[in-house]
Amino acid sequence: MSTASVTRVDGPMVEVTHSGRLAMHELVEIGPDALPGEVVAIRDGRATVQAYEYTGGLRPADRVRPTGTPLTARLGPGLLGRVFDGLLRPLSGGPVWLLPQTPGGSLDGQRWDFEPGVREGQRVDEGAVLGTVPGPGPVAYRIMVPPGTGGTVDSIAPAGKYGADDEIAVVGGASMRLTARWPVRVPRPVRERRPADTPLHTGQRVIDLLFPLLKGSTVAVPGGFGTGKTVLLQQIAKWCDADVIVYAGCGERGNEMADVVTDLFALADPRGGGRLADRTVAIANTSNMPMMARETGVHSAVTVAEYFRDMGYDVLVIADSTSRWAEALREFASRTGMLPAEEGYPATLSSALAAFYERAGAVMTLGGARGSVTIIGAVSPPGGDLTEPVTAQSERFVRGLWTLDRDLAYARHYPAVSWSGSFARDALTIAAWQVSHGAPDWAADRARMLSLLAEADRLTALAELIGVTGLAAPERAVLLTARLMRDAVLRQSALSPRDGYCGRAKGLALAEAVLAVGDRLRRLAEEGRPAESFEAVDFGALVRVRDTAGPDDDAAVVTACDTVLAGLAAES
Repeated sequence: MSTASVTRVDGPMVEVTHSGRLAMHELVEIGPDALPGEVVAIRDGRATVQAYEYTGGLRPADRVRPTGTPLTARLGPGLLGRVFDGLLRPLSGGPVWLLPQTPGGSLDGQRWDFEPGVREGQRVDEGAVLGTVPGPGPVAYRIMVPPGTGGTVDSIAPAGKYGADDEIAVVGGASMRLTARWPVRVPRPVRERRPADTPLHTGQRVIDLLFPLLKGSTVAVPGGFGTGKTVLLQQIAKWCDADVIVYAGCGERGNEMADVVTDLFALADPRGGGRLADRTVAIANTSNMPMMARETGVHSAVTVAEYFRDMGYDVLVIADSTSRWAEALREFASRTGMLPAEEGYPATLSSALAAFYERAGAVMTLGGARGSVTIIGAVSPPGGDLTEPVTAQSERFVRGLWTLDRDLAYARHYPAVSWSGSFARDALTIAAWQVSHGAPDWAADRARMLSLLAEADRLTALAELIGVTGLAAPERAVLLTARLMRDAVLRQSALSPRDGYCGRAKGLALAEAVLAVGDRLRRLAEEGRPAESFEAVDFGALVRVRDTAGPDDDAAVVTACDTVLAGLAAES
């Protein structure tokens, strides 16, 4: 057993001397209050420990007790519908998780209904489901054989109520419990990583039509203050077709985090009713919490997501924001004397971001099920500067980018996703999926929409110099079509009961309707019709239908399109 003691305290950084063996990333308990900390550097009989709690009151010579284990998450029933800090210690309700050494960290008094799914004498391998525990909502916990374990089921507990540490099975001589432990910085193993091939439908048209993502993919969402990041992420959490949501709030102000968590947990679940919180795990680390707890929070969030992924679920991780996480890395790097790189961030920033996003993916689990982890990382660039290091480095490792535009937000165009500053590397794969699911023109329509919006941006800049009346009729037809595209398709109200969510059929119908109207306008302009004649047509039916028709009512969109086309025919 290694013995160690405190020699110096500098904020969250604690320097200790030790005799014996300390390992990198080993969890230690510091001082008389057993503050949790993690070893981050070892040299010449001295170790540097990052503390996860306020270090006020620590003194030289205070004892440091090694635990022999890395920072470990305790995973099992009780995660869904709760709020935790970065160490997975509960911030709501009774004591639940993480550090087994932490006083009050046990699950005393909490018991869950266990339903066995195997029988004695049955052969099971790692990842096999031993039984299930009902969750608070539609997602059930599947109690699995841990990685690296397998064999014959020597015994299995009958159906009933059990505590977290009660033995529910013996497999190959190894005791199985409702809970499992896993190091938060180590990805959980899978049988194989599979190509992501199924889109994550978000219900937000600008994303699903222009910048879609796959289940198991990664997206960065950079945007300055007031551009609508939080509302957009809440809408995606509420309406996307993921099974489990893991929301990691990192480094935001306490009142803002409280509002976000309150709003998130007050949302009704559109999938079968109930509360959205019943299939959500919230990890909250505010700006006044210890710096390194913020750094650990994102690892804890992904570990929780991998745990549900291994049950065969599709999981969405929302990290808001990775900029605050990077700032925690920068602060600790400065305290430990690391050589700073661009804007003071550590040189390891890019590798840290890569390791975070790399844990996303679609997989075949050890138990043979299909599961996925999708990661959406919000980025809060200071002053809206999209060239700063966190934004620039994130773009290197993600499959999609949804840049939020300040001008669109100030014009009350929400979601304020910029069509000129965003991209989706999964578009070709999603186009193939759309073809196989009855939308063969999806890729062509998407290309036409992006081309139309880009041409309209160019013409808008020209019109600001010479005036709209100075443009030719075909050019004015392009501007009118693009305005219809923005107002009837890309704009979406999160507060509307009919337009807050848009089904796949309605979204495709709206896009095709505007493109059809645009084609008619172009033909009228080419036939020599003056721009004033078709600009005077009432397009209100097409603009209003996004809010008057139901989320899946594509027939109403077709009717509105026919009404507008009839009006254009009458003018001609």
